[in-house]
Amino acid sequence: MDRPPDSSLVIGVATSTAERMHLARLLADADAVLLVSSAEQARAFLALTTAPETTPVVLSPAAEPHPTPVATSDPDELSLDVHRRVVRWRDREISLTRLEHDFLRCLVTEPGRVWTYQRLHLAVWGNEHLGHGSHIHSVVKRLRQKLADLGTTVTIHAVRGVGFHLLPA
Repeated sequence: MDRPPDSSLVIGVATSTAERMHLARLLADADAVLLVSSAEQARAFLALTTAPETTPVVLSPAAEPHPTPVATSDPDELSLDVHRRVVRWRDREISLTRLEHDFLRCLVTEPGRVWTYQRLHLAVWGNEHLGHGSHIHSVVKRLRQKLADLGTTVTIHAVRGVGFHLLPA
């Protein structure tokens, strides 16, 4: 097998652990390898890597329940700087951990839409294992506190047994 060019990403799709291990051995010399169990996981990863650099969304107290992400000069804009992992509201900003950033990035890209636990877990943690879900709730708790510290009119709402979405407080 020829070595892939430098700075390339090789994505291997194999349904079983044994097949993924075999692919890992074959691709050991590659610079970057992503091994997934389905094409859907590969698509989810690629969707995350091709998102816009800054994802603003307008959510004011009078906002519609399903606002569309737009760029605006409105001071009530919540925006996420994906390079610095910072969330901004008006003239303030707060740093986020990688998990907080990735979680909020999902919610900000589709503010009124409910993200299921499974979809969030795949987008943020990179797999479908949900376990007991306390790690998701821990991230939500920290994010809610940071959004409150910024004084936003936006919060993360839980949809019992389904997941979370971003709505005006």
